[in-house]
Amino acid sequence: MNQPPFEAADEGLPSTGPELSRAHSTRAGFVTILGLPNAGKSTLLNAIIGERLSIVSARPQTTWRRITGIHSDDQHQMVFLDTPGLLEPRDLIHEALMLEARGALKDADILLPVIDPTRPVQELQDRFLGGLLDGVDVPTIVAVTKVDAAPPAGVEAAVDWAQALSPKGIHKVSGETGEGVAELVAALRRELPESPFFYPKDEVATAPVRFFVGELVRETVFERFREEIPYATFCEVEEFRDGGGRTYIQVNIFVERPSQKGILIGDKGAAIRDLGREARGKIEAFLGEPVFLDLWIKVLPKWRKRRGELRRLGLPVPKGPGPGTP
Repeated sequence: MNQPPFEAADEGLPSTGPELSRAHSTRAGFVTILGLPNAGKSTLLNAIIGERLSIVSARPQTTWRRITGIHSDDQHQMVFLDTPGLLEPRDLIHEALMLEARGALKDADILLPVIDPTRPVQELQDRFLGGLLDGVDVPTIVAVTKVDAAPPAGVEAAVDWAQALSPKGIHKVSGETGEGVAELVAALRRELPESPFFYPKDEVATAPVRFFVGELVRETVFERFREEIPYATFCEVEEFRDGGGRTYIQVNIFVERPSQKGILIGDKGAAIRDLGREARGKIEAFLGEPVFLDLWIKVLPKWRKRRGELRRLGLPVPKGPGPGTP
């Protein structure tokens, strides 16, 4: 995998030299990214890391599980936790997503709220200051995203609102163009605590390759299908092995209803072939080798409301009675 394309500007923090060497050889910490659905969190994470770790889609709420990306240089390591978008819990899976986001807050050495300047300020107020950040006492650096596309008035309104979070700094950035990303990384470096690295310097993620393969298939589902279909699916890599010249990968795509399975398969299998062709190209680019991708569609009724299936996804499950099946 490639090293991140964005090298942070120095801005007064020595990356080498006796000052840092005498105090501690390295700085490292966990940076929790949080924001509303479709705020640009995943695009920003991918831009910082230099790899496609999180699903990027115009559809909201595509990040379901906590994604961990790692940015390292010689003496600094930031472990980024990309959380599900903040939303009002309506059913069991939404409760699980909010638990996932709150869990990432507990691990944070630095908070990185991502503010979408195209959203109404009142919505930011309700979601961010509705008790979510109460008791969180770590440095906060705000990223106002989408500055390449948002109207200037919206950007300035978001900057003004972000002052309520008492941040160490507010940065206007674009994950699409890279504007402001190096300066943001430099600001985050300055807030890192002294610590040894948590992971080898050349790693850019903590999840296994299987996880990212499944995410690339799910991303393709989001790109090719509309309405409820993408949100009713999850992907699980069943088999991953050397197939003699190219890697054989079997991915199970689970849906909730037989009708959804029919839509994914399409007329005479046309939809599943197109899905497989596009997903295979992404996986081959990610792995750097030829792939035989074998997609299976399976029905798992009401999986979003079943505690056992959410645990299978690796999500924290709310305790006590709640929506869905135990």
